[in-house]
Amino acid sequence: MNKNDEAKTTTDTGNPCGSGVMTGYNAIRKEVIGDCTLYQGDCAVILPQLQNFDLILTDPPYGIGAAGGGGSSNEGEVKKYDGEWDNEPPPFWLFLLMADKGENSIFWGGNYFGLPPSSCWLVWDKDNTGNFADCELAWTNFNKAVRLKKYRWNGMLQENMKHKEKRVHPTQKPVPIMEWCLTHAPTAQTVCDPFMGSGTTGVACARKGLTFTGIEREPKYFDIACKRIEKAYKTRPKLFDAVEKIVPKQMDLF
Repeated sequence: MNKNDEAKTTTDTGNPCGSGVMTGYNAIRKEVIGDCTLYQGDCAVILPQLQNFDLILTDPPYGIGAAGGGGSSNEGEVKKYDGEWDNEPPPFWLFLLMADKGENSIFWGGNYFGLPPSSCWLVWDKDNTGNFADCELAWTNFNKAVRLKKYRWNGMLQENMKHKEKRVHPTQKPVPIMEWCLTHAPTAQTVCDPFMGSGTTGVACARKGLTFTGIEREPKYFDIACKRIEKAYKTRPKLFDAVEKIVPKQMDLF
C-alpha cells in the first residue's frame, strides 16, 4: 500500500467492498483494506492455506450460546443477536493449527478450551456489576507472568464515556483491550484473527500500523468488520500514512 494514499478497499479484481465475488482459499469473499486482508469463509478451511504469522490474536466461540443472547446498545435498548455460531467451541485440532501458524498466540476464552498450562494469562477486569463475569481470560504461549488490565465494559457504562464504542457483536472486545494485547507481542508485524467477528482485532492493527489477516464465516459480521476497519484507516494518526515503519534488523558481523 502506498503510505501516502488513503486506504483502499478492493477485491482481487479491484471491485469495491461488497461485490461478493468468489476468490481463492475456498473463501466466499476477499477484501483488501489498506494492509488488512479479510476472508469470508470457514477458518478451518482457509487458515491451513495461509502463511505463518507473527501473532495469532483471536476470540473464538466459547460454546456457551452467546449468539442467542442479548445485549445493551449505547442507547440502552436491548439488542438480540442471531445465528448459531456459538453453539459449540472449535475442535481442539484447530487450536493446534492456530498455535502452529503463529509464533505468538493469544486466545481469549482459553479457560473454556482445555489448553495446556501457561505461565502467562492475560486478565481483563471488566469492572462489571451484577451477575456478569468480573473478568475474561486469554491463554498465551508467553514465558512471563500473568498480566491484568482494568477497562470498564459494563452494559451502557464504558471506560471512555466520551468516545463510546458501538456494540455490534455479543462477545465484542473493546479496541483498547486488543491494542493492549498487541503490546505483549511488541515485535509482531503480521497478525491473524481466524475468528474475526466484527473486526476489533483488525481495527486495533489498522490503528497501530500492523499487517492484518482476518477470517469470518458469518456474512453479517464480515460486512461490519469491513466497515469498521475501513473507518479505522480513515481516522488513524497520520503518522502511519506519512512515515514508513522502520523495523530493526540484526546485521551480520562479517
